[in-house]
Amino acid sequence: MTDPIDQALLDILRRNARTPTAALARRLGISRTTLQGRMERLERQGRIRGYTLLENPDEDLVRAHISIVLTPRHRQKVERDLKTLPELRELHAVSGASDLIALLGAATTENINRAIDDIGQMEGVERTVSAIILSTRFRKGH
Repeated sequence: MTDPIDQALLDILRRNARTPTAALARRLGISRTTLQGRMERLERQGRIRGYTLLENPDEDLVRAHISIVLTPRHRQKVERDLKTLPELRELHAVSGASDLIALLGAATTENINRAIDDIGQMEGVERTVSAIILSTRFRKGH
């Protein structure tokens, strides 16, 4: 069970995980030491599960959706191989004609093209269909 201060802390971090510790403590009306203890407890409970760099999709000049059809029983291997691509931003399991959809991002079309070629050559990938994103009309929640 999360108390009101923990819930407020999680709400603030959800909106901006980079909020400085001093600002968090001030907004919650608690000391930095108390805040740190709460954060450590929330980590142990699995409510906060790590600190990571999230790529900013707005920094990618070229983005593409890649629909991927797998040969049977190759999902795990293909997923491991896809994780090694520096251009991979997101990977989704989907229903329908494809098994996976990868979102790629890079500075150039050449980098995207190379990544698409790399995906097509992976063992367990039967076929890909690529769609370069021309523009983003809107993005909710960002």
